[in-house]
Amino acid sequence: MTHLLHRTTKGSLPIAVGGKGIQIFDSDGRSYIDASGGAAVSCLGHGHPDVIAALHEQLDRIAYAHTGFFSTEAAERLADRLVEDAPAGISHAYLLSGGSEAVEAALKMARQYFVEKGEPRRRHVIARRQSYHGNTLGALATGGNEWRRRQFQPLLIETHHIDPCFAYRHQLPDESDADYAARAAQALEDKILELGSGEVIAFVAETVVGATAGAVPPVADYLKRVRAICDRYGVLLILDEVMCGMGRTGTLHACEQDGVVPDLMTIAKALGGGYQPVGAVLLGQHIFDAFANGSGFFQHGHTYMGHPMAAAAGLAVQEVIRRDHLLDNVKAMGMHLQRRLGERFGNNHHVGDIRGRGLFQAIELVADRGSKEPFDPALKLNVRIKREAMNNGLMVYPMGGTIDGVRGDHVLLAPPFISTSQDIDAIVERLGDAVDAALRAPDLAGRA
Repeated sequence: MTHLLHRTTKGSLPIAVGGKGIQIFDSDGRSYIDASGGAAVSCLGHGHPDVIAALHEQLDRIAYAHTGFFSTEAAERLADRLVEDAPAGISHAYLLSGGSEAVEAALKMARQYFVEKGEPRRRHVIARRQSYHGNTLGALATGGNEWRRRQFQPLLIETHHIDPCFAYRHQLPDESDADYAARAAQALEDKILELGSGEVIAFVAETVVGATAGAVPPVADYLKRVRAICDRYGVLLILDEVMCGMGRTGTLHACEQDGVVPDLMTIAKALGGGYQPVGAVLLGQHIFDAFANGSGFFQHGHTYMGHPMAAAAGLAVQEVIRRDHLLDNVKAMGMHLQRRLGERFGNNHHVGDIRGRGLFQAIELVADRGSKEPFDPALKLNVRIKREAMNNGLMVYPMGGTIDGVRGDHVLLAPPFISTSQDIDAIVERLGDAVDAALRAPDLAGRA
């Protein structure tokens, strides 16, 4: 009997009692390789001594001070570090407790920016189908996952969605990457013109799509085209790097690989590595100047924003990543992961696509590889794979609804940045065994 409302009211969960490196241990003495970092969170693994020491040190100083009365050294130092490492033009950081809070704040910043500039008529937000931007109401409204949105639809603000840049599902057989990127980006311009060129606040997109579609990277110069369209119509570009950012794809910010600088960027997860709940909005100088030269404040706030313990954790995690050159390891292990996934699943009739960047990769499961037809959603293949993986001592991040929020299954991998080649080999082998076991189930075998 539990008095805790879990994510599901059915079944029970093992009790996590410890963690070391890339492993978590439960109360029955079992160990699990954390091949998804929880939800792409645990970038340094578990029990990192330097982060734990930094938290003890901060706790000895001060655990909490409300930002309406004080700033703290920990928050100031983290903001300095984030701006120092950010793309050119980013001037300030707004520290929060997680990704959903960051997206909510970014949406409000974008709206207030235009109010301060004397353009209050701008009210529309455009995002993409099969995106995920968080579970608070504004973030949920912005996200394009229909399964998450459906029952809360009456509570959601009006937003607008275009197709994602999702090559496996939307690129035509005879279409080049450049032509597909142009076509996918054109959908944004078409939507802006449909809504009114002076009516749109922002376009919101995950640089590399995370949970709902499974590590889907942009194609060719798609993001550069999007940036140019936003500039053409005075629309702000908000890049959501809550899941794919802070080193996960091999560069600190995923958009570095696309040569694009957003007006606002949301980060979390690998920012603090799970050692404390922390997220942030990184904002351009022009956004800050609009506030500073206008009302003089941003009309928003949370009790735990700028929390010194969270800031200390974020700074410590970022120091370790820099000191230990872990982005180099993410690149090297990402290449190894891609190679091993190809070796294990490249000839699997039920793995239609292997995709991603760095230590942020996924496989998409299909009933038929030739036609890309997905499995019947009622079979809940993703749930079965998760169960088999856990039974085999492996944590992965499978999801359903890959294609449209209902159909499709994928498995997302996001192992810690400290992973070795031996760790990657073990992850891929255990995942392969889990996929094989799930597909051998009697009610699936006839369709497999």
